[in-house]
Amino acid sequence: MTDLEIANAAEMEPITKIAEKLGLSADEIEPYGKYKAKIDLPVKEAPDKKHKLILVTSINPTPAGEGKSTVLVGLGDALNLLGHQTVIAMREPSMGPVFGIKGGATGGGYSQVVPMEDINLHFTGDLHALTSANNTLAALIDNYIMRDNELNLDPRRIIWKRVADVNDRVLRHVVTGLGGVMQGVPRETGFDITAASELMAILCLSKDLADLKQRISKIVVGYTYDQKPVTVGELGFSDAITILLKDALKPNLVQTLAHTPAIVHGGPFANIAHGCNSVLATKTALQLADYTVTEAGFGADLGAEKFLDIKRPVLGKTPDALVIVATVRALEYNGGAALADLKDEQLPALKKGLANLNRHIKNMQRYGLPVVVAINHFTFDTEAEIKTIEDNCHELGVNVVLADAWAKGGEGTVDLAKEVVKLADQPSEFHELYNVEDDSIEDKVNTIAKTIYGAKDVEFSKKAQKQLKKFHEMGWENMPVCIAKTQYSFTDDQTELGAPTDFTFHIREFVPKLGAGFVVALSGSVMTMPGLGKKPAAVNMHIDGEGNITGLF
Repeated sequence: MTDLEIANAAEMEPITKIAEKLGLSADEIEPYGKYKAKIDLPVKEAPDKKHKLILVTSINPTPAGEGKSTVLVGLGDALNLLGHQTVIAMREPSMGPVFGIKGGATGGGYSQVVPMEDINLHFTGDLHALTSANNTLAALIDNYIMRDNELNLDPRRIIWKRVADVNDRVLRHVVTGLGGVMQGVPRETGFDITAASELMAILCLSKDLADLKQRISKIVVGYTYDQKPVTVGELGFSDAITILLKDALKPNLVQTLAHTPAIVHGGPFANIAHGCNSVLATKTALQLADYTVTEAGFGADLGAEKFLDIKRPVLGKTPDALVIVATVRALEYNGGAALADLKDEQLPALKKGLANLNRHIKNMQRYGLPVVVAINHFTFDTEAEIKTIEDNCHELGVNVVLADAWAKGGEGTVDLAKEVVKLADQPSEFHELYNVEDDSIEDKVNTIAKTIYGAKDVEFSKKAQKQLKKFHEMGWENMPVCIAKTQYSFTDDQTELGAPTDFTFHIREFVPKLGAGFVVALSGSVMTMPGLGKKPAAVNMHIDGEGNITGLF
């Protein structure tokens, strides 16, 4: 059976029943149909809970697949089977990847979050609200320039872009305002995908509605003719944009196939944004459950680093244990094995590819966190391959657990859950990667690139060097850095697999995101508006006259 067929065959519980499991009354949720709801804020904390936080991450993604979300869901179900009240906290999928190359993003097999179709498509409208709010702000800015433009905003220096929740390469660079005086001021601009927008980051890092409004007011939209920054607050648009996001700020409640409560909220990509679900979603889960199992996008070099350096300080909670997901075939692919050969035993490639896993392990140990490796198990994995991984990890002082989440759901992930419970009870001392207040932006980039990625040097373009000087003058250095880079490699070249060393990491430009509270560093050729592949996932999707969908995953 396909993931969609498994999801469609499932018998879901009413969302009111899922809410009751968490101690939420009917008055504390806003149902969106039978199986989805928004959670009203604030949520009262349950004082008798353990409040353990488990972060699930992975090795660098490959075409072979890692199954991080599947393991995440299976782990949540398994913890519940062991008697620990657990909530899963995940990101919302973007329709760009859903209709592009990736397909759905709600787990797989018997470890899924449902209703799968709804979550992967329009869900509760959060991404639509973000898109509308972002583009309303863009329209207000263009109107301001066309009218009095009292602050002397320079149309050539507007950095606020429009967004769309699709992969659409033709929108990367556009010209607006053509057609005459009444059509606005012509200028060059472009689109980002909604998941990469600053509003998405702000939504995911806001503590409440007041904080959301305050963060929106700090957004730098552009510069004046004498190169002074202009913010949304100075333009007077903060309240209007906040109004459009007041409902989107509330976390979404759904369930797994095993009826484990799942809070799915916020969806920044980890390669071009900060890659974590909302602080409110994670905090709400922590307040209501013994264990909160959450994820960070892509590999640990991106999502986990950003969770620990960007989200953790706002959340105010450090993970009690960390799970790194890997598959035999993904490690073999990192070791040079051809994709077509991965169903056969490839021990030489596996041994070489283990360097990728090892770097992720050492990086997470560098933060002082307890780590376990979860092997997302496939039927054609051999005993020799599994033993090779186990022996390697034991040399690093890390346990390895097989997880059969896709085929067996929570029951196939119980051993991993037991290990996680054990790790989460161990004392640990978190170590920050850099000093947010004292280190310069340049120093932070160097620290991430050299410590986490393994780079020998970092090269800043002339534009980036000018921006570093400007940001220093503006006093914008006391914020974390969010590096946008390819997810497929530790380097800024997606073809460099494994764990490269002796390479130079390239930064082409910086983008200030004062509302989000970080500076984005764009590396290599990474794009903030993805494009579609030669054969998008959309061509395999079908719907019949009864509304039944196939090919969504």
